[in-house]
Amino acid sequence: MTKNFIKILGCGSSQGIPKIDGDWGQCKKNIKNIRTRCSIFVQIKNIKFIIDTSPDIRFQLLKNKIDKIDFALFTHAHADHILGINELRTFYIKNKKKFNIYLTKFTEKSLKKMFKYLFINQKNYPAVLKSNIISNKKKIRNLNIQAINVSHGTMKTIGYRINNFAYIPDLKKINNSEIRKLQNLDILIIDCFRFKKHKTHVNFKESINYIKEINPKKAFLTNMSSDIDYQKIFKKIDNMNIKPCYDGLKIYI
Repeated sequence: MTKNFIKILGCGSSQGIPKIDGDWGQCKKNIKNIRTRCSIFVQIKNIKFIIDTSPDIRFQLLKNKIDKIDFALFTHAHADHILGINELRTFYIKNKKKFNIYLTKFTEKSLKKMFKYLFINQKNYPAVLKSNIISNKKKIRNLNIQAINVSHGTMKTIGYRINNFAYIPDLKKINNSEIRKLQNLDILIIDCFRFKKHKTHVNFKESINYIKEINPKKAFLTNMSSDIDYQKIFKKIDNMNIKPCYDGLKIYI
């Protein structure tokens, strides 16, 4: 019997760790501090999909030996979550049909502006993606998928609740109406940008407070900048059911 799981492909913030200039910030040079940009792979029974296509998605999929994906979900149109979208062409070529992506109208507008050739036939280049709008709830291949609206600066951003797990990699604030959608979770993967306060992301304290309010069985921290060393944050957490992510972490659901 196939076990259902989430694979953390990347849990780093927009510049990754180390940054391209070799800077590790406050992180020690160890494997759990090597963070590529945020994206996850999910397998539920025979369904396989990813959330977001980070600039590192090609490397992430190759490293984790993932060669089949049924569809992709997008949270928002910031560069660190979308710039690997061109890699989805591989699945169009392989399957000889358009690859399905799911996203909000706002994100679709941004992607079609930046990557027109992926959506609209061009001379010698056929469109390879089919966009499907998610506004609230949607049933995708027997999965119950619900958009969770969150505040993330000026960008209209969502997280996802999928059956009994939720993934919210970028946020500053969640309204009470959205928190109610997150009750009775088995797994919550949530933004935890740094220890100090930030204008568009929750910091460690704010992330822990949201976890306490939502009260999932288990929680994992993602989108961590170079201000957060893995061992340091691990020691600061006083709850055995909350853990920091690292690239390659497998979470059974």
